[in-house]
Amino acid sequence: MRVFSGIQPSGDLHVGNYLGAIKQWVAAQSAESLYCVVDLHALTLQIEPAALRQQTDDLVAVLIASGLDPARCTVFVQSHVTYHAQLSWLLECVATYGELTRMTQFKEKADRQEGYRVGLLTYPVLMAADILLYQTQQVPVGDDQRQHLELARDLAERFNNRYGAVFTVPVGVQPPAAARVMDLQEPTRKMSKSVSSPLGTIYVLDGPDAIERKVKKAVTDTDGEMRFDWEHKPGLANLLELYSGFTGENPNDVAARYSRYGDLKRDLAELMIAELAPIATRYRELRADGAELRAITDDGAAKARHIAAETYRRAAEAMGIL
Repeated sequence: MRVFSGIQPSGDLHVGNYLGAIKQWVAAQSAESLYCVVDLHALTLQIEPAALRQQTDDLVAVLIASGLDPARCTVFVQSHVTYHAQLSWLLECVATYGELTRMTQFKEKADRQEGYRVGLLTYPVLMAADILLYQTQQVPVGDDQRQHLELARDLAERFNNRYGAVFTVPVGVQPPAAARVMDLQEPTRKMSKSVSSPLGTIYVLDGPDAIERKVKKAVTDTDGEMRFDWEHKPGLANLLELYSGFTGENPNDVAARYSRYGDLKRDLAELMIAELAPIATRYRELRADGAELRAITDDGAAKARHIAAETYRRAAEAMGIL
């Protein structure tokens, strides 16, 4: 089963990214899995060149430190395989302006920006190219990216109907738990890399003291009743969801074992520290050895390029490119 997923180097990774994406990738990795740091997508943001380079290396190091094994899967940087940008242009000539302006994320971000970049409108097509380039069958996807995956499916079907069968039409798969981790201080909104309160987000590379402090100060409620109820008890439900994300248990089963919020918070912090501390240690080792990190991305790009070249050739030929 060919699997592709990408992650943007736009800041420090938090536990929502880890549980919703990286932990799932590690568990499912195989010779048919491709995981990509999508640095081209980060260009839609206001980001300094030096920061983009650093964050790209940081992210690759976190992926490897978290358990992605370059001997078992393909890990690479998007811009190192130029077929991503080339196929994106072909697909832009299949996509319509109307369907791109209807993308929810585009409308939300465009409303917040004056003179937004054209890439903000067209990046879902680049995302479709990322996926379709590898004849992907499954795409691990969160709630906020489902619309973009549907665009990739639509473009694949439209291209195949118009020019001949070239692309596999992918399907999305969602993690069974912790698909949407919420802010610890404002549990009605998603955990984010840019937050109003630093206590609301736990980062993958946070130290034990920071993790313990943030979990301890997480918002719950005052009735003291232990149950998994997103509608009426979002703060507690978020903690139970986090616990289930780290252990694989059902949140209701977790709730049944506890009677005190403090005990749940203590055990959750211990769980997170036990899993994240080794990742931070391995990350520091990788960042200290630039040669090892570069060898991993070079090898991954070579493997990805071998697959991508054939798909691009078929797509370009089908459209009449000599």
